[in-house]
Amino acid sequence: MPTYITEVDVNEAEYQNPQELVSIWGAIREDIRDLGGEVVDSHAVLGDYDFLIVYAVDDQEQAFQVTQVIERHGLDTRTMQGLPIDRIGELVEDV
Repeated sequence: MPTYITEVDVNEAEYQNPQELVSIWGAIREDIRDLGGEVVDSHAVLGDYDFLIVYAVDDQEQAFQVTQVIERHGLDTRTMQGLPIDRIGELVEDV
């Protein structure tokens, strides 16, 4: 399954306190699972975005659905596909 990395930015107008924000992570994780995906990792981030979610889904269409699930909670997303470092050597050999 391909891995996708989504940077998540919190819309401060939607969430008044950190406890409210933390309560949605279980729902997001469950929604991703319901779409056939698996959350590999998640982190709070210091920087341009507030959170980082790494997940595996079958294809780009499912990755798009995951972003919609996340954004439905009032969060903004930016998503990229990740390639495992172990595969980089294989890919470079063919070039």
